[in-house]
Amino acid sequence: MYPEDETCPICRKACMDKYGEHAVHCKELPGFKYRHDWVRDVLWDILRRAGNSAKKEAPVNFLTDPMEGRSTLRPADQLVFGWAGGKHACVDLTGVSPLVGLRENGFVAGQAARKAESKKVDKHAKACAENQHVFVPFAFDTFGSLASEAIHFLTRVQRVIHNNCSTPREQEFVFGRLGFAIQKGLAAQLVARLPVVLM
Repeated sequence: MYPEDETCPICRKACMDKYGEHAVHCKELPGFKYRHDWVRDVLWDILRRAGNSAKKEAPVNFLTDPMEGRSTLRPADQLVFGWAGGKHACVDLTGVSPLVGLRENGFVAGQAARKAESKKVDKHAKACAENQHVFVPFAFDTFGSLASEAIHFLTRVQRVIHNNCSTPREQEFVFGRLGFAIQKGLAAQLVARLPVVLM
């Protein structure tokens, strides 16, 4: 992607390698937030089509970083109303690159998403339970792997759509549409970092 390795001009912490690996996981690059928000918006639309009532960026007043307290109060990426036993679900999306730490640990498919899911549970599950909410960590990686909670969540949504739709194409769109959204977000990250070619 780049003629030679160079320091990332945004974070100035890492090498912007010629294969574009850093562009996929640099949190300072604008495409990182775009990818997260794009997947969040597509997930909201999927929930709407399934007939689930949900709100994006819903203020819940209890999601914080336990290490920093209320100074880190943040909204739920999706608040799905009446998801489990009448309790609302706080869905927290996180997208990670499976290439981070690859040189030290080697590559295991889906490992990065599972690790991100575990961190989210440690961070927010207790606060949600104490406030009568269900916590759903929705972790995915840039290769399209989904962690187990995300798969379980989407499978339930797919089941609702399957019961309400007659054509096979409509029944299969949940995982396909979300996978496409992840790849579109990834492409936007990479394209944003392409070197400018002057004519």
